[in-house]
Amino acid sequence: QVRVQESGPGLVKPSQTVSLICTVSGGSITAADYSWHWIRQSPGKGLEWIGRLVPDASTTIAPSLKSRVSISRGTSKNQFTLQMTSVTPEDTGGYYCAGIALGSASWGQGTQVTVSS
Repeated sequence: QVRVQESGPGLVKPSQTVSLICTVSGGSITAADYSWHWIRQSPGKGLEWIGRLVPDASTTIAPSLKSRVSISRGTSKNQFTLQMTSVTPEDTGGYYCAGIALGSASWGQGTQVTVSS
């Protein structure tokens, strides 16, 4: 069974870059049947899809975030990362990674990112 776990710095200052890591267990990020996603939820708002990584390492990013977000494979095996530049308080929220295949979705518990000076 695929499991994912997010990790990140917690508190970030405005204008800085935040980097989050998703660690995958029970499966491989190069498995042909899975795609790997980042999603967030800001206070008082619904879920917002950020982007995804697919087995050939190509990515798709939400148009509203494309100028500030990159998703890539991590330096460690079975990790993928989210990097967001020029963060503002509006980027505060819970950030989730997920592994999705046909008929299956594995979500992490999320990691809180707070943007504050």
